[in-house]
This record gives sequence, structure tokens and C-alpha cells, in this order.
Amino acid sequence: MYQDITLKCKDCGNEFVFTAGEQEFYAEKGFQNQPQRCKACRNQRKNAGKPQREFFTTTCFKCGKEALVPFQPSNDRPVYCSECYAEMKQEQ
Repeated sequence: MYQDITLKCKDCGNEFVFTAGEQEFYAEKGFQNQPQRCKACRNQRKNAGKPQREFFTTTCFKCGKEALVPFQPSNDRPVYCSECYAEMKQEQ
């Protein structure tokens, strides 16, 4: 019933595909209009009002590699890089 449609983004001018699955989703939700922006421009517009997260650089307690964390590390607790943290979560 639905076929992929190539549309042009009104912000960046790039072409993007409005897939048959997306069209079916739009129909189920009752949306009348096709999207006017590509995924990248939609995300950029959606996140425009949100404050940027600040990341801090620290050293991983387990492996010693540099790690970026979204909080100010303190010396009273160990901080792990994402790889070591994921490894620890799997062991639990």
C-alpha cells in the first residue's frame, strides 16, 4: 500500500526517504502532513533548547585510561570508564 517517497529537507535542502513504514506509522497516529525535515535536522531542532551537558575528564580507577563522565568526580569514590563500568555491570 505505501511506497518509499524521497522528500527534500526544508532546512538543509538534502533529500531523505520517507519510508513506507514511517508512512504507516504517521497514518496510525493520524498525522496528515509528511515530514518536512530530515532526521538530522529534526534532532537538531528538537535539542536546540536543551542545555549542553558538561563532561569531565578523569582517569579510570580500574584500567587507568582517560574517561569522560557527566559529573564532577570527587576523590571519595572510584570512577570507571564506560568499558570497565559495562564489564562490572555484566558481572552483577
